[in-house]
Amino acid sequence: MRLSFALSKLSLFLFTSASLFLQGCSEAPKTEQAAMHPAAVATTIATYEDAPFTIELPATLSGSKEVQVRARVTGILESRNFDEGQTVKQSQSLFTIDLVPYQLAVESAQAALNGAKASLVQAEREVKRLAKLRAEKSVSQRDYDNASSTQDIANTTLEAAKVALKEAQLNLQYAQVKAPVAGVMGREFVSVGTFVSGPDLLLTQITQFDPIRLRFGISEREQLQMRQDVANGSLTLPEKGQWHTSIKLQDGSLSNKSGKVNFSDVRINPNTGTSELQAIIPNTDFELRPGQFVRVMLSGAVRKNAFVIPQRAVLDNGTGKFVYVVAKNEQGSTIARPAPVEVGEWIQKPDNQGDKNFWLIKSGIQQGDEVIIDGMAKIFFPGMPVAVNNATNNVSAE
Repeated sequence: MRLSFALSKLSLFLFTSASLFLQGCSEAPKTEQAAMHPAAVATTIATYEDAPFTIELPATLSGSKEVQVRARVTGILESRNFDEGQTVKQSQSLFTIDLVPYQLAVESAQAALNGAKASLVQAEREVKRLAKLRAEKSVSQRDYDNASSTQDIANTTLEAAKVALKEAQLNLQYAQVKAPVAGVMGREFVSVGTFVSGPDLLLTQITQFDPIRLRFGISEREQLQMRQDVANGSLTLPEKGQWHTSIKLQDGSLSNKSGKVNFSDVRINPNTGTSELQAIIPNTDFELRPGQFVRVMLSGAVRKNAFVIPQRAVLDNGTGKFVYVVAKNEQGSTIARPAPVEVGEWIQKPDNQGDKNFWLIKSGIQQGDEVIIDGMAKIFFPGMPVAVNNATNNVSAE
């Protein structure tokens, strides 16, 4: 009996001790959480604003004019008057075809013109002489009419001789092949001494570097989205589609040259699903070269009533992007609440805190939300207490 009572008493003691131990363990995290100091954070108030809308796309450069140089006349190529890669002016001599035959043709045409002039003078004198005799009825009407016809034929012959002379002079000019545009010379395709058979033979090419043409495509999906945004009033596009264009080079640096879109194709390329746009860029120092791959940044459009948040405030948890918003928990404490967001364009603009990189937020936050922009590294878990230091800052496009 005494042994059973002792065992029962020992069991009760052990059960009570274990219960107290487990209760203490379960209350430890709550005690630790309650004792945790709030994380110091900086915030900004989400407000509507008009934000710049920028598109960045791959693009290629080409000469504003790429001209094939051909001879309009035939003959032996006597000289090449340029160096390959040389910059030439418009009308500068490039090739010379044997000029002698064309000089002789000019002299022959000039002689024919002189003869036609003499024939006309003689015909005019004859008509004048017969006109007096006809008045005295000393010659027949037929003789007078024949003289008048001869004068008309002499006039026609003279006009034909003038045209022949102009043609001979033009051929002489064509024998001196000149640059049709200013630009940079390509390589020669025909050597000196070759017989040039006429326009069917390509002599060389000229590429006009200044200005230079920038070509790129916008996808059909992006265009449809922009049309929808314009229709619902959230986006305004540049007037007449004249986007301002800036160029980003392969090393990431920005070119100091810019221009405007001057052509937008209404057709969609079935192979790429894009429509082509073109801009003309001044290029006086030839820094930009045809065939170069660059990125073009299109600006001039405006997002209406948008939220713009510093880029550093937008985090990624592996399943999507989110921001921390200041909120109150059930106990009335100030905490950091995660808010999943949908981001739009990456916007670059300076603000009074020195920030340059911002995200445009399409959804996930509301007007007046207090978004945490600094101190996120101190937030160890969602719902952690926070202490706001500058809750009066606003997101601004100024």
